Amino acid sequence: MILGINIDHIATLRQARLGSEPDPVMATTLALLGGADGITLHLREDRRHVNDRDLDMLREFVTVELNLEMAGDEEMIRIALKKLPDLVTIVPEKRQELTTEGGLNLKAGMSALKKGVRKLKDKGIRTSFFINPAIEDVDLSKDIGADMVEIHTGTYANARGDEQERELAKIARSITHAAEIGLKANAGHGLNYHNVARIAEIESLRGLYIGHSIISRAVLVGMEKAVRDMKELIMMACPVQ
Repeated sequence: MILGINIDHIATLRQARLGSEPDPVMATTLALLGGADGITLHLREDRRHVNDRDLDMLREFVTVELNLEMAGDEEMIRIALKKLPDLVTIVPEKRQELTTEGGLNLKAGMSALKKGVRKLKDKGIRTSFFINPAIEDVDLSKDIGADMVEIHTGTYANARGDEQERELAKIARSITHAAEIGLKANAGHGLNYHNVARIAEIESLRGLYIGHSIISRAVLVGMEKAVRDMKELIMMACPVQ
């Protein structure tokens, strides 16, 4: 199972002073030393954290999976076609949100998504959709042409007790169904050192994409150790596949 590290919040701290530090590129080198299997960055329309320079530099030296999270609009598709990340994860995006609030509305965006996916595939770029844990959304992702899905775990992360168990079951069903119809399945959003093990235990899960909790721990213990700690938790929990 792979662990992809989202470095957006390093850039968030940099942008608080509109300066040059901390540098997400330097943080990436430490994440890789800690065992990261991939690096994720979400290039937003308003460039509120990572920017085009970060993407340019990361594309130059990152040899593990470089996952570009982005809206599926024409501007971002053009950038992806030029920069050639290893993976594009298409996410919903609203300017007023603090962070991504849920999965894509696949029905509403189906035509544009199909067009964008075709362009990306023509350049050999794999495509993932960030979706809610629902069988219907998994099926729609397959129909539109995605190579994989990333299941939104935010509701699970925020829930407690029986509600959390219900959310966990939905996530597991979605991952299992994705595997059954030929889609690779990842998961992410809101995962931390306390709740990640239950997700990592799910059969057929390809990878976990985690940012905020790792960056938060890195402030206290350093990036390399924060990544290594998370990876150890995941590897202890994940089934042999």
